[in-house]
Amino acid sequence: MPVPFGATWGTLCERCEELPEDATLITPLASRRFQIVDVQEPRIIIEDTDSSDSQPLDREQFEALAEHTHEALDGFELDRLPPKAEPYAAVLALHPRYVLDEREGTLTELDEVDESAVLDDAPHLSMSAGGDDEQESEREEPDIDVYADMLLLIDVLEREEMSAFDEVETSALINLYTLLSDVQRNANDLRKDVTDVLLDRVQHDRPAHGQYGSVQRTTRQNRSLKDDETVLEAFEDTGIDRDRLVGVDRGKVDEALDVVSVPESAVYDVSESEYVRKADVDEERKETRLQGLKDRLAVSDDPEAEVLRQEIDRLEQEIEELTKFSPGSAFADSAE
Repeated sequence: MPVPFGATWGTLCERCEELPEDATLITPLASRRFQIVDVQEPRIIIEDTDSSDSQPLDREQFEALAEHTHEALDGFELDRLPPKAEPYAAVLALHPRYVLDEREGTLTELDEVDESAVLDDAPHLSMSAGGDDEQESEREEPDIDVYADMLLLIDVLEREEMSAFDEVETSALINLYTLLSDVQRNANDLRKDVTDVLLDRVQHDRPAHGQYGSVQRTTRQNRSLKDDETVLEAFEDTGIDRDRLVGVDRGKVDEALDVVSVPESAVYDVSESEYVRKADVDEERKETRLQGLKDRLAVSDDPEAEVLRQEIDRLEQEIEELTKFSPGSAFADSAE
Protein backbone atom coordinates (compact mmCIF):
# COMPACT_ATOMS: atom_id res chain seq x y z
CA MET A 1 0.00 0.00 0.00
CA PRO A 2 1.54 3.33 -1.04
CA VAL A 3 2.22 5.95 1.61
CA PRO A 4 -0.30 8.83 1.46
CA PHE A 5 1.31 11.50 -0.68
CA GLY A 6 0.37 14.26 1.76
CA ALA A 7 2.94 12.96 4.24
CA THR A 8 5.51 12.50 1.47
CA TRP A 9 4.96 16.03 0.22
CA GLY A 10 5.33 17.51 3.69
CA THR A 11 8.66 15.75 4.25
CA LEU A 12 9.90 16.72 0.78
CA CYS A 13 9.09 20.40 1.38
CA GLU A 14 10.93 20.27 4.71
CA ARG A 15 13.99 18.77 3.04
CA CYS A 16 13.95 21.48 0.38
CA GLU A 17 13.67 24.23 2.99
CA GLU A 18 16.65 22.76 4.87
CA LEU A 19 18.95 23.18 1.88
CA PRO A 20 21.54 25.99 2.08
CA GLU A 21 20.78 28.98 -0.13
CA ASP A 22 23.68 28.17 -2.49
CA ALA A 23 22.85 24.45 -2.81
CA THR A 24 22.72 23.30 -6.44
CA LEU A 25 20.95 20.23 -7.85
CA ILE A 26 21.82 18.53 -11.14
CA THR A 27 19.35 16.72 -13.35
CA PRO A 28 20.29 13.02 -13.75
CA LEU A 29 20.37 12.78 -17.55
CA ALA A 30 21.02 16.23 -19.02
CA SER A 31 23.20 17.43 -16.08
CA ARG A 32 21.25 20.68 -15.96
CA ARG A 33 22.11 22.67 -12.82
CA PHE A 34 19.37 24.43 -10.87
CA GLN A 35 18.54 25.80 -7.44
CA ILE A 36 15.40 25.74 -5.32
CA VAL A 37 14.38 29.36 -4.76
CA ASP A 38 10.96 28.98 -3.09
CA VAL A 39 8.84 26.28 -1.45
CA GLN A 40 5.07 26.76 -1.50
CA GLU A 41 2.19 24.50 -0.57
CA PRO A 42 1.15 23.68 -4.18
CA ARG A 43 4.58 23.91 -5.83
CA ILE A 44 8.35 24.19 -5.59
CA ILE A 45 10.01 26.96 -7.60
CA ILE A 46 13.41 26.28 -9.17
CA GLU A 47 15.81 28.49 -11.13
CA ASP A 48 18.29 27.42 -13.81
CA THR A 49 21.78 28.51 -12.72
CA ASP A 50 22.92 29.16 -16.31
CA SER A 51 19.92 30.96 -17.79
CA SER A 52 18.27 32.21 -14.56
CA ASP A 53 14.95 30.96 -15.97
CA SER A 54 12.50 29.90 -13.28
CA GLN A 55 10.18 26.90 -13.40
CA PRO A 56 7.39 25.81 -11.03
CA LEU A 57 7.34 22.13 -10.08
CA ASP A 58 3.73 21.29 -9.23
CA ARG A 59 2.73 19.02 -6.38
CA GLU A 60 0.40 17.03 -8.67
CA GLN A 61 3.30 16.13 -10.96
CA PHE A 62 5.40 15.02 -7.98
CA GLU A 63 2.49 12.81 -6.90
CA ALA A 64 2.23 11.29 -10.39
CA LEU A 65 5.98 10.55 -10.42
CA ALA A 66 5.74 8.99 -6.96
CA GLU A 67 2.90 6.73 -8.16
CA HIS A 68 4.86 5.61 -11.22
CA THR A 69 7.89 4.92 -9.03
CA HIS A 70 5.81 2.90 -6.58
CA GLU A 71 4.40 0.76 -9.40
CA ALA A 72 7.82 0.09 -10.99
CA LEU A 73 9.20 -3.17 -9.61
CA ASP A 74 12.81 -2.46 -10.58
CA GLY A 75 12.68 1.31 -10.29
CA PHE A 76 11.19 3.96 -12.54
CA GLU A 77 13.33 4.42 -15.67
CA LEU A 78 14.44 8.04 -15.87
CA ASP A 79 14.63 8.10 -19.66
CA ARG A 80 10.83 7.92 -19.66
CA LEU A 81 10.75 11.48 -18.29
CA PRO A 82 10.25 14.41 -20.67
CA PRO A 83 13.33 16.70 -20.68
CA LYS A 84 11.60 19.44 -18.68
CA ALA A 85 10.47 16.90 -16.08
CA GLU A 86 13.98 15.81 -15.07
CA PRO A 87 14.11 18.27 -12.13
CA TYR A 88 11.17 16.42 -10.56
CA ALA A 89 13.30 13.29 -10.14
CA ALA A 90 16.28 15.20 -8.71
CA VAL A 91 14.08 16.99 -6.17
CA LEU A 92 12.01 13.93 -5.22
CA ALA A 93 15.26 12.07 -4.54
CA LEU A 94 15.90 14.50 -1.66
CA HIS A 95 13.17 12.58 0.19
CA PRO A 96 14.71 9.80 2.33
CA ARG A 97 12.30 7.23 0.87
CA TYR A 98 13.55 7.64 -2.70
CA VAL A 99 16.88 6.64 -4.24
CA LEU A 100 18.13 7.94 -7.57
CA ASP A 101 20.59 5.52 -9.19
CA GLU A 102 22.52 7.40 -11.86
CA ARG A 103 24.30 4.30 -13.16
CA GLU A 104 21.10 2.30 -13.64
CA GLY A 105 19.11 5.38 -14.65
CA THR A 106 16.31 4.67 -12.19
CA LEU A 107 14.36 6.25 -9.35
CA THR A 108 13.36 3.71 -6.68
CA GLU A 109 11.02 3.86 -3.69
CA LEU A 110 12.34 2.17 -0.55
CA ASP A 111 10.10 -0.04 1.56
CA GLU A 112 11.11 1.91 4.65
CA VAL A 113 12.28 5.48 5.10
CA ASP A 114 16.07 5.58 5.43
CA GLU A 115 16.36 7.54 8.67
CA SER A 116 20.16 7.61 8.30
CA ALA A 117 19.98 9.51 5.00
CA VAL A 118 21.28 13.06 5.19
CA LEU A 119 21.19 15.88 2.68
CA ASP A 120 24.93 15.60 2.04
CA ASP A 121 24.31 12.12 0.61
CA ALA A 122 21.51 13.20 -1.74
CA PRO A 123 22.16 12.45 -5.40
CA HIS A 124 23.11 15.24 -7.77
CA LEU A 125 23.35 17.75 -4.95
CA SER A 126 26.17 20.21 -4.42
CA MET A 127 26.12 22.32 -1.27
CA SER A 128 27.67 25.24 -3.15
CA ALA A 129 26.71 27.03 -6.35
CA GLY A 130 29.24 25.55 -8.75
CA GLY A 131 28.56 27.99 -11.56
CA ASP A 132 29.35 31.19 -9.63
CA ASP A 133 32.10 33.20 -11.36
CA GLU A 134 33.21 34.83 -8.13
CA GLN A 135 33.65 31.44 -6.49
CA GLU A 136 35.61 30.24 -9.49
CA SER A 137 38.08 33.11 -9.14
CA GLU A 138 38.57 32.44 -5.44
CA ARG A 139 39.40 28.77 -5.86
CA GLU A 140 42.78 27.76 -4.51
CA GLU A 141 45.17 25.18 -5.85
CA PRO A 142 44.59 21.90 -3.94
CA ASP A 143 47.59 20.82 -1.89
CA ILE A 144 47.75 17.26 -3.20
CA ASP A 145 50.62 15.67 -5.10
CA VAL A 146 48.55 14.28 -7.94
CA TYR A 147 47.31 17.77 -8.88
CA ALA A 148 50.77 19.09 -9.79
CA ASP A 149 51.65 15.91 -11.69
CA MET A 150 48.38 16.09 -13.61
CA LEU A 151 49.13 19.66 -14.72
CA LEU A 152 52.56 18.61 -15.96
CA LEU A 153 51.08 15.58 -17.71
CA ILE A 154 48.51 17.76 -19.50
CA ASP A 155 51.30 20.09 -20.59
CA VAL A 156 53.31 17.20 -22.07
CA LEU A 157 50.30 15.74 -23.85
CA GLU A 158 49.46 19.10 -25.41
CA ARG A 159 53.02 19.91 -26.50
CA GLU A 160 53.78 16.52 -28.07
CA GLU A 161 51.98 14.67 -30.85
CA MET A 162 51.00 11.45 -29.08
CA SER A 163 48.84 9.87 -31.76
CA ALA A 164 51.80 7.81 -33.07
CA PHE A 165 54.20 6.79 -30.30
CA ASP A 166 56.72 5.33 -32.75
CA GLU A 167 57.36 8.84 -34.06
CA VAL A 168 57.82 10.49 -30.65
CA GLU A 169 61.35 11.21 -29.45
CA THR A 170 62.71 8.99 -26.69
CA SER A 171 63.15 11.87 -24.23
CA ALA A 172 59.50 12.86 -24.66
CA LEU A 173 58.36 9.28 -24.08
CA ILE A 174 60.50 9.11 -20.93
CA ASN A 175 58.87 12.33 -19.66
CA LEU A 176 55.44 10.90 -20.42
CA TYR A 177 56.19 7.56 -18.74
CA THR A 178 57.61 9.26 -15.63
CA LEU A 179 54.61 11.53 -15.21
CA LEU A 180 52.13 8.72 -15.83
CA SER A 181 53.87 6.67 -13.16
CA ASP A 182 53.75 9.55 -10.68
CA VAL A 183 50.11 10.29 -11.44
CA GLN A 184 49.18 6.63 -10.99
CA ARG A 185 51.01 6.33 -7.67
CA ASN A 186 49.68 9.58 -6.21
CA ALA A 187 46.16 8.90 -7.53
CA ASN A 188 46.17 5.50 -5.83
CA ASP A 189 47.31 7.11 -2.57
CA LEU A 190 44.58 9.73 -2.88
CA ARG A 191 41.97 7.08 -3.72
CA LYS A 192 42.90 5.13 -0.58
CA ASP A 193 42.51 8.26 1.57
CA VAL A 194 39.11 8.95 -0.02
CA THR A 195 38.07 5.32 0.44
CA ASP A 196 38.88 5.46 4.17
CA VAL A 197 36.49 8.40 4.58
CA LEU A 198 33.77 6.91 2.36
CA LEU A 199 33.73 3.72 4.43
CA ASP A 200 32.29 5.76 7.31
CA ARG A 201 29.63 7.36 5.10
CA VAL A 202 28.39 4.74 2.63
CA GLN A 203 25.88 2.08 3.65
CA HIS A 204 25.84 -1.55 2.45
CA ASP A 205 22.26 -1.41 1.19
CA ARG A 206 22.12 2.14 -0.13
CA PRO A 207 24.33 3.21 -3.07
CA ALA A 208 25.73 6.72 -2.87
CA HIS A 209 25.70 8.77 -6.05
CA GLY A 210 27.89 11.45 -7.54
CA GLN A 211 27.85 13.29 -10.84
CA TYR A 212 30.28 10.82 -12.44
CA GLY A 213 29.27 7.53 -10.84
CA SER A 214 28.02 5.62 -7.82
CA VAL A 215 29.66 3.69 -4.99
CA GLN A 216 28.43 1.08 -2.57
CA ARG A 217 30.06 -0.40 0.51
CA THR A 218 31.18 -3.98 -0.17
CA THR A 219 32.60 -6.62 2.13
CA ARG A 220 35.35 -8.92 0.93
CA GLN A 221 36.44 -11.94 2.96
CA ASN A 222 40.18 -12.41 3.35
CA ARG A 223 41.68 -15.72 4.48
CA SER A 224 45.07 -16.56 5.92
CA LEU A 225 46.12 -19.90 7.35
CA LYS A 226 46.72 -20.22 11.06
CA ASP A 227 50.04 -21.65 12.26
CA ASP A 228 50.95 -25.18 11.12
CA GLU A 229 50.32 -26.90 14.45
CA THR A 230 46.84 -25.42 14.79
CA VAL A 231 45.91 -26.52 11.26
CA LEU A 232 47.33 -30.03 11.68
CA GLU A 233 45.58 -30.50 15.03
CA ALA A 234 42.26 -29.47 13.46
CA PHE A 235 42.57 -32.32 10.92
CA GLU A 236 44.11 -34.82 13.34
CA ASP A 237 40.97 -36.90 13.95
CA THR A 238 39.57 -36.67 10.40
CA GLY A 239 41.62 -39.49 8.91
CA ILE A 240 43.48 -37.20 6.50
CA ASP A 241 47.20 -37.96 6.32
CA ARG A 242 49.36 -35.16 7.71
CA ASP A 243 51.63 -35.42 4.66
CA ARG A 244 48.74 -34.33 2.43
CA LEU A 245 48.51 -31.05 4.37
CA VAL A 246 52.23 -30.27 4.44
CA GLY A 247 53.20 -28.39 1.30
CA VAL A 248 56.48 -27.16 -0.10
CA ASP A 249 57.71 -23.96 1.53
CA ARG A 250 59.24 -21.61 -1.04
CA GLY A 251 61.45 -19.95 1.55
CA LYS A 252 62.93 -23.27 2.64
CA VAL A 253 63.47 -24.27 -1.00
CA ASP A 254 65.47 -21.08 -1.61
CA GLU A 255 67.56 -21.74 1.49
CA ALA A 256 68.29 -25.28 0.26
CA LEU A 257 69.33 -24.04 -3.18
CA ASP A 258 71.95 -21.85 -1.51
CA VAL A 259 73.74 -24.83 0.03
CA VAL A 260 73.31 -27.63 -2.51
CA SER A 261 74.10 -28.02 -6.20
CA VAL A 262 70.54 -28.59 -7.41
CA PRO A 263 69.92 -26.23 -10.37
CA GLU A 264 67.19 -23.62 -10.02
CA SER A 265 65.49 -24.88 -13.19
CA ALA A 266 64.91 -28.25 -11.50
CA VAL A 267 62.51 -26.76 -8.97
CA TYR A 268 61.31 -23.56 -10.68
CA ASP A 269 59.69 -22.86 -14.02
CA VAL A 270 61.82 -19.92 -15.08
CA SER A 271 60.81 -17.39 -17.74
CA GLU A 272 61.99 -13.90 -18.57
CA SER A 273 60.07 -10.79 -19.55
CA GLU A 274 61.35 -7.32 -20.27
CA TYR A 275 59.76 -4.14 -18.96
CA VAL A 276 60.55 -0.50 -18.31
CA ARG A 277 60.65 0.84 -14.78
CA LYS A 278 61.11 4.35 -13.47
CA ALA A 279 64.69 4.69 -12.23
CA ASP A 280 64.78 8.32 -11.11
CA VAL A 281 62.65 11.46 -10.95
CA ASP A 282 64.01 15.00 -11.25
CA GLU A 283 61.65 16.63 -8.75
CA GLU A 284 63.43 19.99 -8.95
CA ARG A 285 63.00 20.19 -12.71
CA LYS A 286 59.35 19.17 -12.38
CA GLU A 287 58.70 21.95 -9.88
CA THR A 288 60.52 24.50 -12.04
CA ARG A 289 58.54 23.48 -15.12
CA LEU A 290 55.26 23.54 -13.22
CA GLN A 291 55.88 27.01 -11.81
CA GLY A 292 56.91 28.29 -15.22
CA LEU A 293 53.73 26.87 -16.72
CA LYS A 294 51.59 28.62 -14.10
CA ASP A 295 53.44 31.93 -14.44
CA ARG A 296 53.11 31.86 -18.23
CA LEU A 297 49.40 31.16 -18.03
CA ALA A 298 48.90 33.95 -15.51
CA VAL A 299 50.25 36.69 -17.77
CA SER A 300 49.49 35.36 -21.25
CA ASP A 301 46.69 36.82 -23.37
CA ASP A 302 47.06 34.12 -26.02
CA PRO A 303 43.74 32.38 -26.80
CA GLU A 304 45.43 28.99 -26.44
CA ALA A 305 46.57 29.93 -22.93
CA GLU A 306 42.98 30.78 -22.04
CA VAL A 307 41.91 27.37 -23.32
CA LEU A 308 44.51 25.70 -21.11
CA ARG A 309 43.43 27.79 -18.13
CA GLN A 310 39.87 26.60 -18.68
CA GLU A 311 41.12 23.03 -18.97
CA ILE A 312 42.96 23.39 -15.65
CA ASP A 313 39.78 24.77 -14.05
CA ARG A 314 37.86 21.79 -15.42
CA LEU A 315 40.50 19.42 -14.09
CA GLU A 316 40.33 21.03 -10.66
CA GLN A 317 36.57 20.57 -10.64
CA GLU A 318 36.84 16.91 -11.63
CA ILE A 319 39.45 16.28 -8.92
CA GLU A 320 37.16 17.94 -6.37
CA GLU A 321 34.27 15.73 -7.47
CA LEU A 322 36.43 12.61 -7.34
CA THR A 323 37.61 13.42 -3.83
CA LYS A 324 33.96 13.53 -2.79
CA PHE A 325 32.84 10.40 -4.66
CA SER A 326 35.35 7.78 -5.41
CA PRO A 327 34.70 4.24 -6.72
CA GLY A 328 36.71 2.95 -3.79
CA SER A 329 37.19 -0.37 -5.59
CA ALA A 330 40.74 -1.01 -4.49
CA PHE A 331 41.23 -3.90 -2.09
CA ALA A 332 44.29 -5.35 -0.48
CA ASP A 333 45.31 -8.69 -1.94
CA SER A 334 44.08 -11.56 0.18
CA ALA A 335 46.71 -13.59 1.94
CA GLU A 336 46.67 -17.20 0.96
